[in-house]
Amino acid sequence: MSLAIKPDIISFAGGMPGNELFPVAEIDAIYNSLPLEIKQDGFQYGPTPGYPPLLETLKEFLRKKGLPVDNNRLLITTGSLQAINILGKVFIDPGDLVVTENPCFIGAISAFRSYQAELKGIDLNENGIDVDLLRKFLEQKKSVPPKFVYLTLNFHNPAGTLYTRERKEEVVALLMEYNLPVIEDDAYGDLYFDDGDKERCLPLKALYDDKLTICYTGSFSKILGPGFRLGWMLVPEEIYKKAELCKQSFDACSPNFTQVLANEFVKSGGIYKYVEKMRVVYKRRKDSMVEAIRRYFPDEITFVEPRGGFYIWMKLPPRLDVVSVLKKSIENGAVFVVGKTFDPQGEDNSHFRLSYSHTPEEKIQKGIQLIGDALKEALI
Repeated sequence: MSLAIKPDIISFAGGMPGNELFPVAEIDAIYNSLPLEIKQDGFQYGPTPGYPPLLETLKEFLRKKGLPVDNNRLLITTGSLQAINILGKVFIDPGDLVVTENPCFIGAISAFRSYQAELKGIDLNENGIDVDLLRKFLEQKKSVPPKFVYLTLNFHNPAGTLYTRERKEEVVALLMEYNLPVIEDDAYGDLYFDDGDKERCLPLKALYDDKLTICYTGSFSKILGPGFRLGWMLVPEEIYKKAELCKQSFDACSPNFTQVLANEFVKSGGIYKYVEKMRVVYKRRKDSMVEAIRRYFPDEITFVEPRGGFYIWMKLPPRLDVVSVLKKSIENGAVFVVGKTFDPQGEDNSHFRLSYSHTPEEKIQKGIQLIGDALKEALI
């Protein structure tokens, strides 16, 4: 982040929207139109579970995705990372085994490690987690099974993967066999580029809540603004009770001020228009990056083109040292994130993540050319 904000660096490191994309005018209008008493509510402490009007509005938002809001409890959190952290605190005792995908969201790795979990990453392929590898590992660990499996099925961070329906079914069947709970992280599921993928983005919890214990987490960070610091979890009652206690000890309540604004934005329907507009912007930026990669990167560097979200996951040939490439790239004026960051075992030296969400097309072209120059020099 320190490099990302330098004006002379083109950053593909931060997984965040561009500042120029935020709905500032719409939020200004919402705030200015609010009655005084609601503005005052926004400045006050709120209930630990969340601002009551937002809880009701968010239920309707999630219901439209097919999520079982009537059979579960909803808790507003300070970003979805807090939801993941709380669930880690609820489930994990020191030394417990937790299964993630490999690569994995760095925030989840840090959260689970903070509770002294032992992490095992199972490799992803273009359709989702490798079920054969997962089955083999679970068979080995029958005597001491994992506490849960952490999955990001829609536009994975960092891999950009969108699970197929067939892969979801295979994963669910396997987890049912071993009676394992799931933490489902769905921060990017609204950001599909093709309307034909909307059904493919249906959460596990919407499809299989009657078959598995699924703790679903989501966020306003990618569909409204990270500075709102608002996320949520939708979980069974018995987990909710423990999660609420943890939330009380963490921060008592999430920001009431931003909850008031988010409630009005969602309730008015503004969020649907905004997300639709962002899909177009992010697809355009993705297309620009893919075109630049194909023009400026050596053929030995491979990737799977994402169907939504923020990221492209690049694979290097074994002879390249990604850290050396990063150093040269920073000298050239562009920065990315190395794959080791997202490896639960901290060993991956053959991938790096590019984020297109924050960067306008003209800078994308120039930045990718600079990274391409560093890659070509490393291959000489």
